Amino acid sequence: MRRFADRLPVLLVVLLVFASAAATQPAPRVARIGMLCAPTCNVNLNDTFLDELRKLGWVEGANIVVERKDPDYHLDRLPALAAELVRSKPNLIVAITPQSARAAKDATSDLPIVMLFVADPVGMGLVSSLARPGGNLTGVATVAPGDFNGKTLSILREALPRAKRVAVFINPSNEAHRLMYPREAPPAAAKLGFQLDLFELHDAREIPGAVATAKDQGADALWIWGDPVLSIPPNRLPDLAAQAGLPSISFISGFAQAGGLVAYGPEFPALARRGAHYVDRILKGAKPAELPVEQPTKYPLVINLKTAKSLGLEIPASLLARADEVIE
Repeated sequence: MRRFADRLPVLLVVLLVFASAAATQPAPRVARIGMLCAPTCNVNLNDTFLDELRKLGWVEGANIVVERKDPDYHLDRLPALAAELVRSKPNLIVAITPQSARAAKDATSDLPIVMLFVADPVGMGLVSSLARPGGNLTGVATVAPGDFNGKTLSILREALPRAKRVAVFINPSNEAHRLMYPREAPPAAAKLGFQLDLFELHDAREIPGAVATAKDQGADALWIWGDPVLSIPPNRLPDLAAQAGLPSISFISGFAQAGGLVAYGPEFPALARRGAHYVDRILKGAKPAELPVEQPTKYPLVINLKTAKSLGLEIPASLLARADEVIE
């Protein structure tokens, strides 16, 4: 008993040292992420992005706080929403779609920005180059300038060898559309013997009227460029195209799965997951200027054979053989 009493002061000192050390340890780090979405944050791909963040150890409500801002389809509100996010001083901003990336980039040159689902970020002036972004923004591109749109029209020509007139739906508020359409689409169309009728759609409410007009003007097919205004919800345009009896091709893979004839574009869920890795690296100290912008390595071709049959079309065996997915 006396031996224990002799040691008691030493034990108390040791306990006090441990207690003091524990009190001075920093609290677990909680990162703050701003998400700027267009037209809405409430889409499955954003859940895919957050799921990948969880796999990387960033759990919302535990060690990250996510502040979501979306314009609820009113894209003119994006600059004000971006400014609000900047004032809240998050660790970084995730900008989803070209319109959001532009608003975020214009709002700050200091806070790191990770972009998702943006085509031609170099042409838009968001980064200096894909290999060396050089500023506060990096992330994942959907396509880079080149012959992608020419390949899309080639697929449409193979699927519809007799088609002559194609109605093209773009969103002029999407800078990538404004840059890439005049540069790539008309030359490819002339080479393949297509006449293009351009429809510039700023708002989803314009879509039904545009489909009806395209039909009345004698369109043989619809070519839907990738943009959230045109692709959310995924079944809207496929349903309208089916009602009008028009074959359709789109950049969004879910388009064919929702009833469109053909989809040719990147694997968007894979891009969302890659974006989460950029967030992880930046939160761990990497600088956006030093993280090269990634591009897709594969563009799956999806053909809805059920839709083809309903339209009375026979898809060539050569095209079906190249498809990554055939929906029957």
